[in-house]
Amino acid sequence: RRERQRFVDKNGRCNVQHGNLGGESSRYLSDLFTTLVDLKWRWNLLIFLLTYTVAWLVMASMWWGIAYLRGDLHQAHDDAYSPCVANVYNFPSAFLFFIETEATIGYGHRYITERCPEGIVLFLFQSLLGSIVDAFLIGCMFIKMSQPKKRAETLMFSRAAVVSQRDGKLCLMFRVGNLRNSHMVSAQIRCKLIKSRQTPEGEFLPLDQCELDVGFGTGADQLFLVSPLTICHEINSKSPLFCLSQRSLRSEQFEIVVILEGIVETTGMTCQARTSYTEEEVLWGHRFLPVMSLEDGFFRVDYSQFHATFEVPTPPYSVKE
Repeated sequence: RRERQRFVDKNGRCNVQHGNLGGESSRYLSDLFTTLVDLKWRWNLLIFLLTYTVAWLVMASMWWGIAYLRGDLHQAHDDAYSPCVANVYNFPSAFLFFIETEATIGYGHRYITERCPEGIVLFLFQSLLGSIVDAFLIGCMFIKMSQPKKRAETLMFSRAAVVSQRDGKLCLMFRVGNLRNSHMVSAQIRCKLIKSRQTPEGEFLPLDQCELDVGFGTGADQLFLVSPLTICHEINSKSPLFCLSQRSLRSEQFEIVVILEGIVETTGMTCQARTSYTEEEVLWGHRFLPVMSLEDGFFRVDYSQFHATFEVPTPPYSVKE
């Protein structure tokens, strides 16, 4: 069948776009720092370059303007004349003086004199403005580089979920794994069933969210994710999948969103990985192949079998039936 529109892609991206914000779009400017961090890298780099370029040109123009109004440009080569900034003859020299001051290079050829109060005021303003721009933009770039989004790419989910019996109970299962040796501290997993439904009052809910219990009451949702784990949701009378059978699975339309959260051990930042399973990616009567084996002094994980399943005898009826 043709693949339908997902609410959450397999890579975790949410297919939701906000439109017709009207006056609410001003909220993005009120939280400008977060807005810049959320932008894509190409826009971040463009804003970074444009901000510094414009600031440098404006400040260099102000130094050139002081020299022009005082007449320093015409008498700069006169040894008896005391200019505002020594050895500033034109705009390029004013620009170089600004860069030397901003970067604290201090070559010594160009320097401000004590007979220029307006230059001293501009120097103080330049120092304050430069500190603010550096703190804002460099802080934004640092936060963006340290975001744990890339860490989520080394957290794996099985391509399909399976339905089979475990301990005599019908269960929905999927597999999660961590490709890195560094651990996910306080890892926790949650599942949401997204399905349209109509209430007894006639209200239609297009994307109604129901919680799938994956061990919240027993603590099984708290994971020690050092090796691939099979997450299990028991289908019982309290489960939203109580009426799901092998036959009804072919006609159902739903999406199971899986959310894995934890703290990155190396950075201490919270990381979240997401994926989803549609009804076409739920295999009835299947079980995951084992991936763990004991070798000489350690356990080995074979990730080539991470997504592999095999058929097992499973009743085709729902738990309700």
